[in-house]
Amino acid sequence: MAPAAAPLLARLALAAAVLALSLSASAAAKCRHTNLTAGFSADLTMLQHQLRGTVRLDPSGACALQLTRFDLLAASPSARFWAAAGASLADLAAGRPFSPLPLNSTFRNATLSLPFSAPLPPLLALFDPDASSDLGHVFLPASNSSSNSTTNSTTATALAFPAPTMFDNCLQLTDAYRLRWTLNTTASSVEIGLEAAVGSEYYMAFGWADPKANSPAMVRSDVVVAGFTEEGMPFAEDYYITDYSECSMGKDDEPVSGVCPDSAYDDGKNDSRLVYGHRRDGVSFVRYQRKLDSEDAKYDVAVGAAEEMAVVWAIGKLRPPDTLRPHYLPQNHGGPRDETFGLTRVNLSEAVDSCLGPLDAENKQDQARIIADGKTPLVVTSAPALRYPNPPNPDKVIYINKKEAPLLTVERGVPVHFSVQAGHDVALYVTSDPIGGNATLRNKTEVIYAGGPGSHGVPATPMDLVWLPDRNTPDLVYYQSLYEAKMGWKVQVVDGGLSDMYNSSVLLDDQQVTLFWTLSADSISIAARGEKKSGYLAVGFGSGMVNTYAYVGWVGNDGVGRVKTYWIDGKSATGIHETPENLTYVRCKSEDGIITFEFTRPLKPLCTGRVECKNIIDPTTPLKVVWAMGASWSGDDLTDSNMHSVTSSRPIRVLLLRGSAEAEQDLRPVLAVHGFMMFVAWGILLPGGILSARYLKSLKGDGWYQIHVYLQYSGIAIMFLGVLFAAAELRGFYVSSVHVKFGVAALLLAGFQPLNAYFRPKRPANGEVPPRNRVLWEYLHVITGRSAIIVGVVALFTGMKHLGHRYDSENAEGLTWALMLWVLSVIVVALSLEYKEVKRRGSDRSVKGHWVLGNTEEDDTVDLLHPDSSARSSESRPSGVMEVQLEPLTR
Repeated sequence: MAPAAAPLLARLALAAAVLALSLSASAAAKCRHTNLTAGFSADLTMLQHQLRGTVRLDPSGACALQLTRFDLLAASPSARFWAAAGASLADLAAGRPFSPLPLNSTFRNATLSLPFSAPLPPLLALFDPDASSDLGHVFLPASNSSSNSTTNSTTATALAFPAPTMFDNCLQLTDAYRLRWTLNTTASSVEIGLEAAVGSEYYMAFGWADPKANSPAMVRSDVVVAGFTEEGMPFAEDYYITDYSECSMGKDDEPVSGVCPDSAYDDGKNDSRLVYGHRRDGVSFVRYQRKLDSEDAKYDVAVGAAEEMAVVWAIGKLRPPDTLRPHYLPQNHGGPRDETFGLTRVNLSEAVDSCLGPLDAENKQDQARIIADGKTPLVVTSAPALRYPNPPNPDKVIYINKKEAPLLTVERGVPVHFSVQAGHDVALYVTSDPIGGNATLRNKTEVIYAGGPGSHGVPATPMDLVWLPDRNTPDLVYYQSLYEAKMGWKVQVVDGGLSDMYNSSVLLDDQQVTLFWTLSADSISIAARGEKKSGYLAVGFGSGMVNTYAYVGWVGNDGVGRVKTYWIDGKSATGIHETPENLTYVRCKSEDGIITFEFTRPLKPLCTGRVECKNIIDPTTPLKVVWAMGASWSGDDLTDSNMHSVTSSRPIRVLLLRGSAEAEQDLRPVLAVHGFMMFVAWGILLPGGILSARYLKSLKGDGWYQIHVYLQYSGIAIMFLGVLFAAAELRGFYVSSVHVKFGVAALLLAGFQPLNAYFRPKRPANGEVPPRNRVLWEYLHVITGRSAIIVGVVALFTGMKHLGHRYDSENAEGLTWALMLWVLSVIVVALSLEYKEVKRRGSDRSVKGHWVLGNTEEDDTVDLLHPDSSARSSESRPSGVMEVQLEPLTR
């Protein structure tokens, strides 16, 4: 070609480009229903069903919107493209279908044309009117100046910021893990999106390998670890890998090593910036930004914008922070190469789009799950909506057991108890309608299975609602509020479960673990189920994690569930000792990260001499139970990485025989009064009455007798009052513990004494031989009285032991020693008085009389039980000196 022709060709090309732009503009102007320009483009906002796509005006000039790169998991048959004035529930409910195109199939990187014959609405949504569910939407510029100014402002704000889920490039790392990125060469930065169909307890790691290494490897690579906290908040943090091990923060002079955050090093810092993150449909997505060339040359790798470089990636379980390590730390990714970890090469400047369609997780129910049982009430409250599973949502939604709109699972034939405390403006009911808020107001029909207008309450006066699902209850219903729509969520109705298999169950501290059990003659079957996602679940019998027998259940990397037993005598890994307990019928499983394990064990271990042999379960004694959860467990090589991430804040006292539980608490004041009254009765008054009858008969008159009777009756009265105090405080009278058994025996013996005194035979006259019934009565009276004192004192000591065991009272041991000293002092006083009495009888040999079990002749002439009896009054004269009258032998 001649050189002179080049300028001519250039001018022709420029003219053609100008002509094409003018034709495009004129074509766009052909549609009178919109003022969108030919270059208009906006991204769809993802809310559900992994929605992605870009909306623009059809370049052909027709009145149609073109949707490109469109991804969507199949929705319900009623879902449609929807025209609405805004994104609120009221605006969407008042909207109309925008296109008849059904959305009940999966779309993969599709291109769609959506014709319209009316002015474009302010909002184009993908909406399911039957479930009032917004899958996602895009704001459109107002078509005329008469549009609401608030809507115009909202639209302008939405269009100014593209959807954070959209990127220029996407690389499929595995079937479940994707890398997305958008390069910004002007700012010398790159925005990266990590996306994986994994559980919320998993991490996603991606970064650049050491370019100086001979071959790419994980060691010395610069990665970002992304995931979600226990509260569901996203995070992305810089990590530097020095070794194939979990991060060791170092102690004393030891260096930091392993897979550690940059900020753990003395001269390191986090150079990644979190942009956005969410959990949708069981898929984790985190977007972050990093500089291509960081200032941290020691722990960060400089990335070339147009250079192909080696990168590393991994997915695995994440261990939350604890008292030893303040960071979220990735565990060993495990699994095969190219499924849970791998290496590849990436050039950020090259266009890559190997991701076909949305990620489809096996479990899309990502919100909290609660499994109801027949004994533990479900506490229903209300609070602001944070992560409601079915947007759009009202400002306030229903919480059950402190979980926001959880998925509730119930069993047919098992009553479900609701304790409604959500306020008088929230009336709970179980309905067939997924929206709630009284379907009749929307001209819809619904079946109400439980609850209604009266099912509302507050914490001070909760309302108890009982619902019994039966065989006619559908598999899926909803708990909702009668006064406002979309406050609740789904109820799965299933057949059978743990609550059917075990006789008793309680919800442990913080409502995070449920304990089930069934007692037999010599064994107990136990099951424990976590109510939140974790890598392992531990349940311990003891007042804390130290000096506790623990049962740990987890599922290994091979998918096999395990349950092992341990004795814990310290707070570090060295204080955890495996014990070979005799467990049978062992099972452990993990469902969506929820750990459940079961086993059967003897009440008394069949061994001697080992520490686990002392792990005895006494059904008559409250069993103190604690729990813990963590990210992972290893039954072979225990390290500090096995430490828990969340634990119970206090022990729960489980009453095995009664099938109930109560929180560990301080000594109740009424029970303290009970103990003090019993001490006064059995430690002072009743022994004092016996001592007065034994050693005060030398007094003139009947003073000793009055002292004896008044002290005994006062002691018995105080004793009965103390029993009533304890029974009222404990809401029942249960003869189960050793203390209660001795107390009942002492109560019966003491109560027999007044009855015994009522039938006392008449005392013989001086010099007469006492009749047989009088002798038997004296034996019975003395034996039962002194036996009552012995049994009552034993009851006092067993009560002190019960106090220490039940309430972990620091003063129990000191009070026990004080009681022992008191009893010894009473014994010493009695012995000294007995010595004086024996000495006195030895010096006074002129006194003759009957002696029964150590009693000198008894002057019981005044009977306080029968003050009106003339026969007994006649005996009230003092005996004085005995007269002897001599009479002839023959008369």
